[in-house]
Amino acid sequence: MGKWIAGTGLAILLVVGVGGCTVGSMVWGSYNNLTTLTENVNSQWANVENVYQRRADLVPNLVEAVRGYAIHESDTFIAVTEARAKVGQVNLKVDQLTPQMLTQFQAVQGELSSALSRLMVVVEKYPDLKANDLFRDLMTQVEGTENRISVERNRYNEIAREYNTTRNKFPANLVANFFQFNEKPYFKAEEGSKTAPKVDFKDLRQK
Repeated sequence: MGKWIAGTGLAILLVVGVGGCTVGSMVWGSYNNLTTLTENVNSQWANVENVYQRRADLVPNLVEAVRGYAIHESDTFIAVTEARAKVGQVNLKVDQLTPQMLTQFQAVQGELSSALSRLMVVVEKYPDLKANDLFRDLMTQVEGTENRISVERNRYNEIAREYNTTRNKFPANLVANFFQFNEKPYFKAEEGSKTAPKVDFKDLRQK
């Protein structure tokens, strides 16, 4: 009887041990996977920040180039300058990526896009400016930056979606909640009157 009890106890211990190892392995694997996917999101967010910063860095030179030909368009220059200043005030770190913060980030970036579009309307009035080599080079750079912004935002959404999909599946969701792996927000296309006008430089360069 004693041997049976001892054998049963040993079997229970083995089952508990194997079960514990299985759970531990599951937790460890989910944690490592979520960590890797988080780093992917962080890296891509850095790319998004870089292209937006690139655009902000080009704005002063673009404004000065236009100002040299359109000195009476002060309201437009002020609007662009103020919009750029707002962009600089929203310094969104990767650990602050919440839906609310990303919406605020998009809003100020949209204001800058809108202001740049108005600046391009001004440019249409000055054929000599459009023929200026310095201005045409700036337009090429800003156009390329606008394209990169679109590309990097889409890539961010794809990587964030992969992370969120993994995070919300069982059993990773249990690990995510315990270790505070929060969901990542997406860039969303705005609708209606809130949509910022597209900054399009191709027509200007072709004229």
